[in-house]
Amino acid sequence: MSAPMTFAAEAVIAETRAWVDRAVIGLNLCPFAKAVQIKNQIRYAVSDAVDAEALLDTLREELRSLAGADPAQVETTLLIHPRVLTDFADFNDFLGAADAALEALGYAGVLQVASFHPQYRFAGTAADDVTNATNRSPYPTLHLLREESIDRAVAAFPEAKTIYERNIRTLQALGPQGWSALEAQCRTDAADAEAQDRRG
Repeated sequence: MSAPMTFAAEAVIAETRAWVDRAVIGLNLCPFAKAVQIKNQIRYAVSDAVDAEALLDTLREELRSLAGADPAQVETTLLIHPRVLTDFADFNDFLGAADAALEALGYAGVLQVASFHPQYRFAGTAADDVTNATNRSPYPTLHLLREESIDRAVAAFPEAKTIYERNIRTLQALGPQGWSALEAQCRTDAADAEAQDRRG
């Protein structure tokens, strides 16, 4: 049985939701995200793990949960882990273990794990290259996706292979100051959402 969500977890989810709305959807970094966000089919899960092994346990639970869920209810999961793998190098090293866990559970070809991180850095780029922001989230995040959903999305969007190049151009046009302003707005959106929730 899961523990009650803490105020801190609610804040983490609020900021991550704001990032999905303003960056992922607002900048059209993923043309498939808007529909599942509008339909409330994204599960936002916050792990309180403080070490990689505990996070792996949570990841296994979330993979099983997504595999067994009705896609009409839960299409995809964002597993947010603000207290572990905050260093990108450690996070990047963990991704191999995440894929191994997925395969060990028999979900290869069924589910996959994508990755987002506040310090995300593509190979061959400088740390301050604004194009890294295409994969920069407020907190370290593992994105659990259904392979069938990816296949359908790609079939419906024949130019899917051009998304990466288009995203690079979008971030270059936005620039570092524009990205910083967007991040600040996400934090403001999250604070406003929490205040509204407290007012009921």
